[in-house]
Amino acid sequence: MKQEENPVAQLTLPQLERHLYAAADILRGKMDAAQYQDYIFAMLFLKRASDQFDVARAALVKRLMAEGKSREQAERISEARGAYKAHEFYVPHEARWSTIVSQSRTAPAEALNVALDALENSNHQALEGVLSYISFTDPRGSNTKLTKPVIQQLIDHFSEYRLSNDDFEFPDLLGHAYEYIIGEFADEGGKKGGQFYTPRSVIRMMNQLVKPEPGMSVYDPCCGSAGMLILAKEYVQEHGGDESHLSVHGQEDNGSAWAMARMNLLLHGVADGVIHHGDTLADPKHVLPNGQLQRFDRILTNPPFAQNYRREGMKFPERMVNWTPESGKKADLMFVQHVLAVLEADGIAAVVMPHGVLFRGGEEQKIRARIIEEGRLEAVIGIGPNVFYGTGIPACILVLRGRNGAPEGRRDGVLFINADREITAGRTQNLLEAQHAEKIVSAYERWEEIPGFARVVPFDELAENDYNLNIRRYVDNTPAPEPQDVRAHLYGGVPRSEIAARRKQFEAFGIDAEALLFQQRDGDPDYVDFLEEGYEATAMRIPELAQEKEAVLERAFHTWWDEHRERLAQLPVHRQKAQARQELLSTFVAALEPVGVLDKHQLAGAVAAWWFDARNDLDVLMAKNFKGLIDGWVRSIASAFEEPSEKADAKTKARYRSAMRKAREHRLVPELIPEYVKQLEQAEALVAKLDAEVKAGSPPKKTSKAGADGAEESDEEEIDLSQVLPRKELAALRKQLKEAKIELAGIKASFVTKLEGAAKELSSEQAREVVLGFLREDLYARMNRFVLADRRALVDAFRNWGEKYAVTLTDLEREREASAKRLRGYLEELGYA
Repeated sequence: MKQEENPVAQLTLPQLERHLYAAADILRGKMDAAQYQDYIFAMLFLKRASDQFDVARAALVKRLMAEGKSREQAERISEARGAYKAHEFYVPHEARWSTIVSQSRTAPAEALNVALDALENSNHQALEGVLSYISFTDPRGSNTKLTKPVIQQLIDHFSEYRLSNDDFEFPDLLGHAYEYIIGEFADEGGKKGGQFYTPRSVIRMMNQLVKPEPGMSVYDPCCGSAGMLILAKEYVQEHGGDESHLSVHGQEDNGSAWAMARMNLLLHGVADGVIHHGDTLADPKHVLPNGQLQRFDRILTNPPFAQNYRREGMKFPERMVNWTPESGKKADLMFVQHVLAVLEADGIAAVVMPHGVLFRGGEEQKIRARIIEEGRLEAVIGIGPNVFYGTGIPACILVLRGRNGAPEGRRDGVLFINADREITAGRTQNLLEAQHAEKIVSAYERWEEIPGFARVVPFDELAENDYNLNIRRYVDNTPAPEPQDVRAHLYGGVPRSEIAARRKQFEAFGIDAEALLFQQRDGDPDYVDFLEEGYEATAMRIPELAQEKEAVLERAFHTWWDEHRERLAQLPVHRQKAQARQELLSTFVAALEPVGVLDKHQLAGAVAAWWFDARNDLDVLMAKNFKGLIDGWVRSIASAFEEPSEKADAKTKARYRSAMRKAREHRLVPELIPEYVKQLEQAEALVAKLDAEVKAGSPPKKTSKAGADGAEESDEEEIDLSQVLPRKELAALRKQLKEAKIELAGIKASFVTKLEGAAKELSSEQAREVVLGFLREDLYARMNRFVLADRRALVDAFRNWGEKYAVTLTDLEREREASAKRLRGYLEELGYA
């Protein structure tokens, strides 16, 4: 139930992300991201707990009054811990945001510390040890103390928005925003900031590999910020299951990361997660009452790479059949042995490992041999470099099975997937995107062999190679060397064999390369010549030749869309997000693959990437319908025009200006208010024109420089004064410019009002058509990226033939002889020969 006092519009995800990022701006520069994130998360947690409790307390008061209690009696009862269920958060008076605000004017740091202690003590079972390590009076690991004005600024900032569920446009909005800000901190903090954070795209793929279901238990022995566990819950929810029936368990050795994991789960609404603090190898904490280690149905983990460990004092040493050297940073496979020891008989695990564990000898070789011989290793998936924080080296994912091994049909070997090229280069980190994950998961699920990408390697072949699991040994995706035809280099022509090797690529776009791009070579059936127009001109015609086939693909796309758009339109009704994705993906591939331009992996990747890009909008769509989604876009656009704090630094102000510019460029704007956009463009063009005329017609500013004798010399006489306008004419022009700027400012000031008005006038049907139109455009753009890339590859291949063979050795020798002859002629004329 929404609070009656001070009602506000529901927060959108972009609003909340900007809000949290702006909070970080307050501390940025005073300490690094790995340090200040603790204080941001603590403030967020306090504000969230207080706001949500205010809603629960107001609902309790209302219910008690309906039962006959007076307001005074109801208010008194609502203050007691016993009035709330044991699993519900109780926020004592000292921890309520109103109390923090009232006390912050005198002692803000102390007020926050008292609030943290009071909140933890009142919810001991859920928060024991989670908040006590944070102190606003004694920042750990920082040379800079948090000053009173800075802390007060933080409190004022977090007071801007309420953070109860009723204030969010979709249920887990806060959780999404929290994940966003953790990712931003990981980016900023580099190796240090990202050591407890696994890229969410990798985690989503790992969940797709192991497929957790309601009723199962999921475990991460090195859980960091609990991303693996949270996305396991999200996976179940997206696939139509009840995520509350998925139990999550984890352990983390780092105290700060452990506390962050606990808070992360709670902010995602997961109150029953069991997260222990401690070293998993030395002392695993998930122990049953009978003293045995607890086993789990699914295990997802990214253990720290290249760690040492100690055998002495290790609890449950029977987990380890083999022992790697304690020093030398080779604890990686010790974590794998722990995972295998606590995996249920029919369980599945996905474990991130460095590549070294695949081929190093000694005890590590024995461990590999044992788990393969026992049928515990199902797949080895190579991931590209610089995807994980803290290391630029490529990593791999081991898919492991419980004691019962892999199911029938998968017991003939180990699947190797070489996906080290399935990345998108980023500024600081490479990205494993949705289209890459789709290709990997598809190959794993189908247990299929794809040349240069995936292969099932028989067990006896692995044994013959001494259980060396180097991925390229079995799936080599090294590009073939560029062919060089000596005869073509000497005498010209393009080998037909090279054209034949690329025939399928050209035929995909309906191009018969030999017939359309080359001419026959007399008396030489194995070679063809470039056309008389030259190879560059021919290369430039390839896009035109491809148009007909691309048009067929476009028509097939629109036909498919018209047939399946209703599946998207019904999302707010059936709310079957995962089922809708799978249906759209499979029908898209089935409808467009026969066209022949793109293969099934590209088509499936286009849908996967499109769906991932739209995931937050789809969540809002399911919660608020089409009109609600557009209203959310409008609120996000409007919120971008909030002014930054006067104390904000230049970088923050620049980010605000960028947000305003992007808001004006949002595609909803020309869709809803096209006349306004036209008016704005005309006004901006007029200002630019008048400004240029004023500058051109203004007299030049005098610039002086010292001459050789020290006297100043003016440059004025060097400047062309023919364009300078008479004073009256220039004054009139400046007046026009001033008036044009005033008019432009007025147009800009009316932007939000006009946009909100246009959105309000939209009918539900119109809103539906706008949203579906945007989704159609996005999917087509995703598909077209693959088309453009493949077409560009054709042009590049043809140009490469020209660069290799258009100029022959004979041509070069002839040119050299001609040059030598000319040189001799010049020398003879000069009398030197």
